[in-house]
Amino acid sequence: MNTAVTDDGFVVFDHVQKSYDGETLVVKDLNLSIGKGEFLTMLGPSGSGKTTCLMMLAGFETATHGEIRLGGKNINDMPPHKRGIGMVFQNYALFPHMTVAENLAFPLEVRGIGKSDREAKVMRALDMVQMGKFANRRPAQMSGGQQQRIALARALVFDPELVLMDEPLGALDKQLREHMQFEIKALHERLGITVVYVTHDQGEALTMSDRVAVFNDGRIQQLAPPDELYERPKNSFVAQFIGENNRLPGTVEEYSDDKCLVRLRTGELIDATPVNIRKPGQETLVSIRPERVEFKPEMMPPGAHMIEAEVLEVIYMGDIFRTRMRVAGAEDFVMKSRNTLGQTKLVPGEKVRIGWHPQDARALDMI
Repeated sequence: MNTAVTDDGFVVFDHVQKSYDGETLVVKDLNLSIGKGEFLTMLGPSGSGKTTCLMMLAGFETATHGEIRLGGKNINDMPPHKRGIGMVFQNYALFPHMTVAENLAFPLEVRGIGKSDREAKVMRALDMVQMGKFANRRPAQMSGGQQQRIALARALVFDPELVLMDEPLGALDKQLREHMQFEIKALHERLGITVVYVTHDQGEALTMSDRVAVFNDGRIQQLAPPDELYERPKNSFVAQFIGENNRLPGTVEEYSDDKCLVRLRTGELIDATPVNIRKPGQETLVSIRPERVEFKPEMMPPGAHMIEAEVLEVIYMGDIFRTRMRVAGAEDFVMKSRNTLGQTKLVPGEKVRIGWHPQDARALDMI
């Protein structure tokens, strides 16, 4: 997928490629415009090209081909320290021999800012992340979450218009990581800065971003707001990578622009919404989100398609029940149902009929 480049983007990748050996492209013809004040996340598995794009934007890597623009200026040959970009890394990258205040003052001192102004900016940045009382401590005297807040404050202390974050929460435990997601998002909204964020955690991307660019094999597979990525994935890779997803293989029997009939490999016929399949006879993977599957007749949406299922496993997860089923020969089909008062509890070995709305079954390419 090549996303159209607009001239008014604050950050622009214009036909950017990157190769380390002169032959293999790790970034393939990237076209991407990021608006001023936007929170954009580059999401993808290891080796998909997302971190390489961030490093090229930061100036730590050089594009093999194409142009990177910041505020309308070509920055391909501009050294990192002249780009005015704040950086936050997973390993914090704090100087252990310096106090917190000295760590924050360093980028200001490099920029020739006077001592009195430095002190005011340092305290303002620390107050932003609620760490003002830690100014005289050293990094080793603080927890991982506190160190990450300091790293974030250091990236903001010189008032950059653009902040890059490379897996900044990867070293934190789950509860703290989720808390920091909301803190970073709130800080972004309050300051109005542009953020480009790299992660392989799709939950993190959905929580924080205005838009998400899903990378795979050096290309953007889909660029969209979080709800659109989840509800309307453009291909099987995105559907599989974003959230949990059921996939039923089959062949298209009938096709129109807004509806197709798919024969599953075990013979059942189901209706689906065609996405990137175009003709009868084409093999497809039908994608259905687990929370869109129902087994109670009164909960079935109008026009729901019904199919036989055998319960294999029921897992209690507090707010939901996660039920694994055998459906159309697949033993990894999952239904998620809310844990509500009077909820009917299924048991392994039970046979039920399940259903979903045809609009929630998306006929996608085979992968």
